[in-house]
Formats: sequence, C-alpha cells, structure tokens
Amino acid sequence: MTRVLGIEGTAWCASAAVFDEATDDVSIRSDAYQPDSGGIHPREAAEHMRSAIPAVVEEILDEVESTYGDPSEALDAVAFSRGPGLGPCLRIAGTAARSLAGALDVPLVGVNHMVAHLEIGRHRSGFDAPICLNASGANAHVLGYHNGRYRVLGETMDTGVGNALDKFTRHVGWTHPGGPKVESHAEDGEYVELPYVVKGMDFSFSGITSAAKAAYDDGTPVEDVCRGLEETIFAMLTEVSERALSLTGADELVLGGGVGQNDRLVGMLETMCEERGAEFFAPEPRFLRDNAGMIAVLGAAMYDVDDTIPIDESRVLPDFRPDEVPVTWRSATAIERPLSGTNRQRGAEAIVELDPDGGRAYKRRRSKAYRHPELDRRLRRRRTRSEARLTSEARRLGVPTPVVFDVDPESGLLEFEFVGDTDLGEAITTERVETVGRYLARCHEAGFVHGDPTPRNVRVSADRTWLIDFGLGYYTDDIEDYAMDLHVFEGALGGTAADPGTLIDAFEDAYRTMGEERVLRQLRNVERRGRYQ
Repeated sequence: MTRVLGIEGTAWCASAAVFDEATDDVSIRSDAYQPDSGGIHPREAAEHMRSAIPAVVEEILDEVESTYGDPSEALDAVAFSRGPGLGPCLRIAGTAARSLAGALDVPLVGVNHMVAHLEIGRHRSGFDAPICLNASGANAHVLGYHNGRYRVLGETMDTGVGNALDKFTRHVGWTHPGGPKVESHAEDGEYVELPYVVKGMDFSFSGITSAAKAAYDDGTPVEDVCRGLEETIFAMLTEVSERALSLTGADELVLGGGVGQNDRLVGMLETMCEERGAEFFAPEPRFLRDNAGMIAVLGAAMYDVDDTIPIDESRVLPDFRPDEVPVTWRSATAIERPLSGTNRQRGAEAIVELDPDGGRAYKRRRSKAYRHPELDRRLRRRRTRSEARLTSEARRLGVPTPVVFDVDPESGLLEFEFVGDTDLGEAITTERVETVGRYLARCHEAGFVHGDPTPRNVRVSADRTWLIDFGLGYYTDDIEDYAMDLHVFEGALGGTAADPGTLIDAFEDAYRTMGEERVLRQLRNVERRGRYQ
C-alpha cells in the first residue's frame, strides 16, 4: 500500500505529513506563522516558510524513519501544494518538495490545495459524490464533481470568508486570526442586521465588512456586531450550499477550510442538511485548517493512478483553479442525480405543490431553522414580494412567466399558473438556452435582474420556455448586476450540462442580439475577478 509524504506551504502554515494508506494513519507536523499585528504579510510569511518548512520536514522524516525505516525505501512519493496561494510561500514549499523527491528518488505529485480540502472530507466521510463548501481564509466556494473535474458552482466575488472576518477584527484592533475572536465575542452578542448578498450561488462579503466596521464605529457593541457577522455570513454560505444541493440533486455535503472550525457554521450546515435529508460531514479540526495531511492523502490517490509530475514541469501555480485539475483518481458518477418526478418539488428555499390538472402551482417559502429568526423573516418577506412583482413585470415585457394569482408575504405563499412539462435542466437544448439569453436581455433592458437564472428556474414544454422564481431579483441600473445574472446561468451550465461550452456560446450570442455588448464585456471582468481565476 502507498505511503506518501506531503508538504503544505500556500500561505501561513508550514506543514509536513506522512499518510500510510494501509492503516489510514495520518501524522502531521505544522508551524503556523503568527503576525505581530494585522493580517498576513506575504514577505514575513515567506521568511517564516524558509525556516519552518525544513524544520517540519525534518521532524516528519525522523518519524518516518523511526516508524517505517529508511525513508528512501519507506516512502513511495512526495506530494506538495502547487497552489493556489502566495507565490513566495509556494515556491519555498515547492523547492523543498523537489529536493526531497530527488534525494529519495521517488516521484513528485503536485496537488491543488483547494481540491485537497474537498478530498480529505470525501476520504474521511466515505461519501461518494458530495458537494463541498470550502470556507477558508482567502477563499470561499462551492464545488461539485462533473464530467471529470470539480466545478466551481459558486464563489465569492470579492474576498475570502476568513479575510472578511479578519478585516473587521483588524479594524477593532485584534490580531490575526480574527475568526476565533469573532466566534468568542459573538457568544455574548445580540443579532444586528448587516447586508445579505447572495446572487444565485455566488456571494459577496465586502459590503458586510464595511457595514460591520461602520456599526462598530457608530457605537454598536462589538459583541453584537460579531453576532451579526456570524449570523449573516454563515447563513449565506449555508444557503448557497443548499442551492448547490438543490441544483444538482446531490445528498451529501462536506465542509473544508479553516473557518469550518467555527461551531456556529457547522451547526447551520448540520441543521440545513438534516432538514433536507442530506448527509453532512466536517473533518476534525486538524484537517480543516491548512495542513499537509490533506496534501499527503490526495497525493497518495494521485500516485496510485500514476498522476505524477516531472520535476522540471512542477512550477507552482499561485492562481491554480480547482476546475483546472483533471480528476484522475476517481471514477464516481457526477453529483447530478435525477430529480423527483412527483407533484411535490423541493427547492433550496421552498416547497412547490404542483397541480397540473387544476393549472396551479403553490409555492411556500419555508422558514429556515439554521437562520436567525429575524433574518429569516426578513428574507422570506422580501423574496416573496420580489418574486410576485418581478414575475408579473417580466410577463408585461413579453417574457413568458407564470401568472401570479395570489401572494402572502407574511407566510411566504405564492399561487401561480402551472407552466411547462419539466425544468430546463432535464431537457436542455441549444435553442432553449438561446431563448433564456434573449429573455434575460429583455429584463435587463427594463432595469431589473432575475437574480437566480439556473436551469432549475426555467420551465420548458415542446414549444415554449418560461422563466420562473424571481425571488432573488431586484431593480437596478448597474451593469455589474446584469453581468452577474449571466455569470450565474453560465456557472450552473458549467456544473451540470454535458457540453457547457457550446451552450454558453449560444447563450451569449443570443443575449448579444438583444442585449448590450458592454454587459458581456463586464461578464469577462467578473470572470477574471473570481477568486480562482
């Protein structure tokens, strides 16, 4: 059985580990950089790596020798984190890995750090095809396996979740890392309202951080601001995770990343999954924070299928996207599963009772037990009103939508005309995708966005296509918002469609015929700004 030494050095934590596939034992040695003040300083972090990486590697080699014998005979490969991360830190860890692999005369394995966060959860849980929420310092995204790669189903459009918390804690004078301090103070705080920004399965933290700083400066107790930060940010992450489960039909969720050590986040995800009948797994803390154990585990899986890399081709990749990685080590089916064919459909937010014979669809936004009650009531009321208003507005523009017969914002209930035979995701064609492009262009021209235009929110029949579920929509004249509408749809296609590239090209060409070219140019800017580009 395979035995691999892993080296991690993407940012702040110098770490080395050995994984024994025969016993499933993982031994980790780590030395984390602790700045004197503020956040992580790249130069100081690199200086820390220069001394810490050799030290932790020497420790783990000593353990290998004492446990298994001569490392050159006991080890099958050396794995290291190629990226994403801080370039100077990655290069130090990469140099150490190359030198060690050469000295031991064993193969080298280059691991994507973000995929390792997912794979350690999959390995420890035994799940087959989970959705993964990664909540770490510099990153925040939702991943799912499809067509041989892990697809980014949703991601932050600005800063990572841990960095968002750190920005607030630096503002109030606390040292890095800020997450544990926010968690400690939030226990004694009362919820305060902060901006809640979810766009499909993407999200943004910059406005929340700014609002939290302003609230603190205006005299709101820091404990209350911390409680508001946790309730808002973690509810957003839980919501997008549920949206990913709903979009794909998956019923397994794993958590990764250092922020995953927060008990409130874990509790929200557990509650959400329990309500959906999905399984949830959070690895033990040593595998959540940056660590070489996950690098060694994934490195062993890659080595087992000869997915190694020549030393002269092993340059580090600071912007290494998880969806750039061919997933060679697993053959499981995609996350996508057939959806229920009954007349009772469960989405991410609501239960929909379908009455095709009576020509009605009854949608009720469910109260979410994982959210703070005040936040939950506000979101349900706002989204129910928006859905009724914008569904009718789009229909007046000539965009096919269901007729709204009744609406009760307080109970979250909507009564619609029943439309279509199935969701677009179950009967996708180029022509239907083109139709969606033209419909979104028409909405944008009128000054509003759909907010969540995924294939699950498009209904189709043999000769017609309808847009449904405008609950995340709003009026706007910001080109960024229009571009995000397109980004959401294309991201959903990329994570679920068999040939997303052809469909995306057709979608954009159709949008171009009726919409503005500047929106498509802004879409390119949005894509470049993504955390994993």
